[in-house]
Amino acid sequence: MPIKRRDFINLAALTTATGLVSTFSSCKSNDRVNEEKSPRDNAQSMMNDVVPISVKEREARIEKAQRLLSEQNIEALILDSGTSLEYFTGISWWPSERTMVAIIPAKGELRYVCPGFEEARFRELVIIGKEVYAWQEDESPYKLIATAFKDAGIVSGNIGIEECARFFIFDGVRKETPYLNFVSGDPVTIPCRLIKSSSELALLQKASDITIAAIKTAISQLQEGMVPGEVSSIVAKAHEQLGNNSGSGLVLFGEASAFPHGTTQPQKLKKGDIVLMDCGCQVAGYNSDITRTIVFGAEPTKRQLAIWNLEHQAQASGFAAAKIGSACEEVDAAARKVITDAGFGPGYKLPGLPHRTGHGIGMDGHEWGNMVKGNKLLLQPGMCFSIEPTISIPGEFGIRLEDCAYMTNEGARWFSSASKSIHEPFG
Repeated sequence: MPIKRRDFINLAALTTATGLVSTFSSCKSNDRVNEEKSPRDNAQSMMNDVVPISVKEREARIEKAQRLLSEQNIEALILDSGTSLEYFTGISWWPSERTMVAIIPAKGELRYVCPGFEEARFRELVIIGKEVYAWQEDESPYKLIATAFKDAGIVSGNIGIEECARFFIFDGVRKETPYLNFVSGDPVTIPCRLIKSSSELALLQKASDITIAAIKTAISQLQEGMVPGEVSSIVAKAHEQLGNNSGSGLVLFGEASAFPHGTTQPQKLKKGDIVLMDCGCQVAGYNSDITRTIVFGAEPTKRQLAIWNLEHQAQASGFAAAKIGSACEEVDAAARKVITDAGFGPGYKLPGLPHRTGHGIGMDGHEWGNMVKGNKLLLQPGMCFSIEPTISIPGEFGIRLEDCAYMTNEGARWFSSASKSIHEPFG
């Protein structure tokens, strides 16, 4: 799977600054931390009741995609290795230089094109459809894709290309099929993946529950003198103890918390520091993304408390604006207004809120449905997104409270309870 944003930041920034291993390394970062016994060392797995997406649901997704293909006058959709491939077919495949694609025709059965030496292993993964075209190392996979189109009765018309398909695949296919026209597959993939089913919501909820428990564990083990990588390792270990080995966390102290995605500058935890923890994990392919900000080892200063409370108010205002039929941009506008009315900004200027208020979430940590100015997309039941209006004050600190919400017919609901106060970060 592609490296996630949070993991990349930990690898590129925290490791450089501290000389520690990344959060997803099996190595231990500090003897003192290793000797500490977590309150959750004997924790029961929270994964035992996880119900993965069923074959029946994936078949329904394909039926919806085929309906959308017909409505959009698109003959077929090409899926490269990646999230959308897994979403529709259940197949997780490393995106190597060897072409492997799935083809969803507007009518008929799925077809796959894969490397010949991988065919036996690939067939083990196929749960929907049975047509597999295998190309040998000295053959062109694109000729086989052209053959697959003809076998499906596609000799003219539009072919949708999923947004993450790599250029060399698109280029190879179009050269072999000059009689076809290639268009964006977004009108098919986005409406399918944007609206989550009850089973998807359950997986997102489980991921959120596990990450909240991991953050609680990490906060309970904070010690003066720690560096961010040590805390990130605690977050990863806590996730693992709860039955999930995909958890990670971006951790920032003091002035570094004003950098939304971190800094390469060294950091050591001291009393009175702001501690910002942006953490998440994945459950059966679905993500959590939660940020908590506290003050370590001391009562917050008046300045810290005032900015934390302002952030809390901004997040609450964004949540209140999330109503069925309202535009995504209204969530950003409501949260941002609280911050700019307090004298920050305006717009994305610092000190203030330097980024969008939220992003969609699902099988990818960041998906469509951004809470940002200019996004006129109307909120619908089943949409899922973060609300995280960071307040960054360079040279001082940053405060971010991030929780993800989902839309119901009655309005927005939190996956994780929003913080109550700077002393009660877990609601």
